[in-house]
Amino acid sequence: MLFLYTIIVQIAGFLLKFIALFSPKIKLFVDGRKVVFLTLEQKIKDSDKTFWFHAASLGEYEQGLPVIEKIKMKYPNHKIVITFFSPSGYEVRKNNTVADVTIYLPLDTKENAVNFLKLVHPEMVFFIKYEYWPNYLNELQKLGTPTYLISGIFRKNQMFFKWYGGFYRKALNTFTYFFVQNQISKELLLELGKTNVAISGDTRFDRVASILEKDNSLDFIEAFKNKTLTIVIGSSWPKDENLLVDYINQTAEKVKFIIAPHNIKEDQIQELKKSISKKVVLFSENVKSQLIASLQDYDVFIIDTIGILTKIYSYADIAYVGGGFGNPGVHNILEPATFGVPIVIGPNFSHFAEATALVNIEGCISISNKNDLDDVFSNLITNDDIRHEKGHICSTFVQMNKGATEVIMKKIS
Repeated sequence: MLFLYTIIVQIAGFLLKFIALFSPKIKLFVDGRKVVFLTLEQKIKDSDKTFWFHAASLGEYEQGLPVIEKIKMKYPNHKIVITFFSPSGYEVRKNNTVADVTIYLPLDTKENAVNFLKLVHPEMVFFIKYEYWPNYLNELQKLGTPTYLISGIFRKNQMFFKWYGGFYRKALNTFTYFFVQNQISKELLLELGKTNVAISGDTRFDRVASILEKDNSLDFIEAFKNKTLTIVIGSSWPKDENLLVDYINQTAEKVKFIIAPHNIKEDQIQELKKSISKKVVLFSENVKSQLIASLQDYDVFIIDTIGILTKIYSYADIAYVGGGFGNPGVHNILEPATFGVPIVIGPNFSHFAEATALVNIEGCISISNKNDLDDVFSNLITNDDIRHEKGHICSTFVQMNKGATEVIMKKIS
């Protein structure tokens, strides 16, 4: 079965090279893997001690960051290697300062796994949340390398728990220990006979809680806000923006809006700008031109750059987090939550435990249509007590759920 799987991976790799001719994202996926082994040869010596962390994409990287930072502090003489599967993770975090080497993970063939592990020779390996690559895991087991899953999440509908999932169940045998987010995940692993499991919780709570200790000030956001009630719209998609733009254009409330779209392609940004009838400014137009003083004159600020949304949430009085009108669903709500901001999302959030929990305790509000959005925004804008109460629920929720990193560090130490 492993042989057949490897053949399928090799065929997929060939097809991706063809698709890369037409897709810029797949081109990044393919081209980025061409230099992996050369990069490792240049940056990792045979005498180096290393730890390897693998993240599927950006969200998993952020999830694993608290553990990576603690490992780096505890073992300052080791080198940290971080791999990504997706361009959306690698391209955003390829210049991070926590890792000594940040690269794409070569496709999961036996040859790639053997060569990769020979060059990296990690003392410990951490897979973040999910992604189970059988060839890599099989070779790690042969080498006797301790391998951990951190912030793992398991659901009954996954391949491991199907009658035909024996191949993937075998991959789970290679893990030294599972650190999972919840009781359901632990029980599912116990059904498979995995007793090497602990409920650690979600390391994302540790990461977002630590944000409060950092400098989150942005002078241009301060100037734009100008002490006015502000709604921050983060990671929005067109389906979100269709509802939001209608509200922005028609509202008579004294309120400002900051929009940080998920996709910042220039044509889509310009289309969004044209759809708004109020006074709009783009980050690329004014901030880069040092025209900060004039920002207070605008009603809507579109952030057509990446990497600053977390800090922007610190200025929010209300947050709308996008993605909830599409699949798989809503984006990261914990970042605004840690700042004590009430959150509004779309209807698709059931796959995300933190969103479900915050909706249940009423710190987060789910809307399904324009009327819902109008009513919720109006209520939060005009009623200070309700707005502050929901914000307090959100910040308390984050503080009550932190501590996963400590559980993990105690075990692996």
